[in-house]
Amino acid sequence: MMNNLQRIQPPVFPVEKVIIPEAKSFRLNNGVPVYTIEAGTEDIMRLEFVFKAGQIKESLPLLGSTCNIMLSEGSQNYTSEELNRSLDFYGVFLNQSAEKDYAGIVLFFLSKHIEKVMELCREILFRPVFPEPELNSLMRKRLRWYMVNREKVQNLAMDNFFESLFGKNHPYGYQVHEQDFEMITPSLLADFHNKYYTPENMTIIISGKIHDKTTDHLNSYFGNMALKEIKKENSVNFIKGEKIKKVHINKSGTVQTAIRIGSAIINKRHSDYPGLKILDSILGGYFGSRLMKNIREEKGYTYGINSSLTSLDLTGYKVISTEVGQKYCQKTKDEIYKEIRLLQNVPVKKEEMAVVRNYMSGEMVRMFDGPFALAESFKSVWEFGLDNNYYYRLADKIKTIDPDEIIELAKTYYNIDELYEITVGSE
Repeated sequence: MMNNLQRIQPPVFPVEKVIIPEAKSFRLNNGVPVYTIEAGTEDIMRLEFVFKAGQIKESLPLLGSTCNIMLSEGSQNYTSEELNRSLDFYGVFLNQSAEKDYAGIVLFFLSKHIEKVMELCREILFRPVFPEPELNSLMRKRLRWYMVNREKVQNLAMDNFFESLFGKNHPYGYQVHEQDFEMITPSLLADFHNKYYTPENMTIIISGKIHDKTTDHLNSYFGNMALKEIKKENSVNFIKGEKIKKVHINKSGTVQTAIRIGSAIINKRHSDYPGLKILDSILGGYFGSRLMKNIREEKGYTYGINSSLTSLDLTGYKVISTEVGQKYCQKTKDEIYKEIRLLQNVPVKKEEMAVVRNYMSGEMVRMFDGPFALAESFKSVWEFGLDNNYYYRLADKIKTIDPDEIIELAKTYYNIDELYEITVGSE
């Protein structure tokens, strides 16, 4: 009896409506924008400082990411050891990140320690000293990691994929080379920091159970900093993809071949983007996707394959990623293109569409599960000048998209002749 009961699939109920708490906004005394999301029952806060100081602002490879890492390696009033000891003493978790467009820090801490956290944030963000011994140690460590990763086909494939899409001279696309690790100096970091880690270039996002003195402490530590007029920069780096669409990089002695297939695409600001998210899920965006069923489950060519869409400030990109044995490389690529053509010509069946709708609705609920997830989801649309209406449009599109629209999107945005194909592995 128990065995029979175990085979009965539990009922699946669609998500009727997603209710997203709105972020409240205000400005500090000097005009720095602050967004707050009050949620959660535990006395824990998430505090994020965001700067337009990502890879796109670099004049040299590694400059933006190194500057961000070095923020916590010593300040005017704290050594690196003292900073880390203070963070540990107050139970603060610090995460530093520098991506293609933005950089910054995120801190998680007990609300009662907010004033001390503000003091440490001011030291980290606006008073770093970039000590040379710590910098040299960091660059030696990063170089070792770089050399290890250069032996991995998946890393080589992704680096060359970006270079093909965006061009070898664009910050989105250029590759890091061994000599780049010797070029970064304290003075270069200080110049980058002085230019981009400024109050006028900063946004603050707070979520959790927010301390009632938060605004006072923010103004005390950051609201009295002078703002300068932001000068509009004229970009000299134009995105220009490489002419050669298919590239194979020989990496002798490797067991697997990495495959990356994709191209530049619209970002979240475009009205077609919600529909493309659904198309991407059908193709390879979840475990039950067509690529997984075909290439992993039926053919057994790989342990995993997926597709994804990523939005950047200047553009976006789509990519299909997998690693396969060399003998299955061409067969895998053929099956990928076959699945794309099917989406362009054959309507998605009702049963498959129902599974995708349920999966994506569940993912949307997960995106807003808790105060920290709410902050992440808010930031991911704020970066593009959008708000929660983006998510409501996506939720509506999940419910209403029809097979004809999916075919049209596949024909418009998945032209096979425009796709870049990068492979790395043994000949």
